[in-house]
Amino acid sequence: MDSPAICYYRPGMKKAVDPATPAVRYLEIDETRAGQRLDNFLIATLKGVPKSHIYRILRKGEVRINKGRARPDYRLEEGDVVRIPPLRQAPPPLKAGGPEAAEGYAWLLPRILFEDDDLMVVNKPAGLAVHAGSGVSVGLIEALRGLRPQAPFLELAHRLDRETSGCLLLAKSRPALIALHRMLRDGKMEKRYLALVAGTWRGGARAVRASLEKNRPRSGERMVEVSEDGREAASHFTPQQRFGSASLMEIRLLTGRTHQARVHAAHLGHPIAGDDKYGDREFNRRLQRLGLKRMFLHAQRLRFMHPVNGCKMDVEAPLPAELSSLLERLAHETAS
Repeated sequence: MDSPAICYYRPGMKKAVDPATPAVRYLEIDETRAGQRLDNFLIATLKGVPKSHIYRILRKGEVRINKGRARPDYRLEEGDVVRIPPLRQAPPPLKAGGPEAAEGYAWLLPRILFEDDDLMVVNKPAGLAVHAGSGVSVGLIEALRGLRPQAPFLELAHRLDRETSGCLLLAKSRPALIALHRMLRDGKMEKRYLALVAGTWRGGARAVRASLEKNRPRSGERMVEVSEDGREAASHFTPQQRFGSASLMEIRLLTGRTHQARVHAAHLGHPIAGDDKYGDREFNRRLQRLGLKRMFLHAQRLRFMHPVNGCKMDVEAPLPAELSSLLERLAHETAS
């Protein structure tokens, strides 16, 4: 939902206009939106409008900043007035907000590990996408917005794969989001994962620096691969427990690339258990027989400086019961 400081109106009118009514809109930027790119602001504000159409109205000059044309990468400033031409927006899915979300997703509230006025850390369950899209009508962020309709701002600070569980960080203000993104970009946020990988890990801790590149094969499914032409990516693997044909690893991500832990693990010859993209099919089948029904990747811990009060944050999500049980069965199998 839009910030309360942003209102819908027509020139010469004192009364707010229903945002569903096709009309020219003038949105005044407050401090929570200052610094955001114009195109990203429009994408977030114009829910249901295709991105291609948003960029089309930008190219044609139909979007104006303080009565002048502006490029998509223009950084908004407090006090700017953004003119948006008449557009019809698709209504949001019913379950993405209001009572429907509160009824269907209230079980998320006890999974909040930490919350204050600036940020929130949620213990995301495996199987829940972080946001809607690609056939998913409601993700974690849409559900939380529905559960907190009074919250003026709630955005993902980073992302986890759908089948990954654990610590997910959200910002509750634009300044907090910008500061968290800066920490992530500068490597000042510590992210530690637990993963069960195939094979017996030899030796101790090992650093991995292998650039990653996204591509789409003929099937259309997005894949990531190690490539010299990709973006720099660095991870640190530390063995925690060995089970003969499997090893429990702590993976510390020094950068935040898509599928980084999964691709780096596979690159080392130790793919993550239950990974249907980069994993080992036979290893996955064996663990399925032991009861594994998901990918064994868990975002266990986040360490960072609070973006507003400067306190040291150390938030941990316990290993889910289904993963702990699998480790117990592997330990028993190895000992017997």
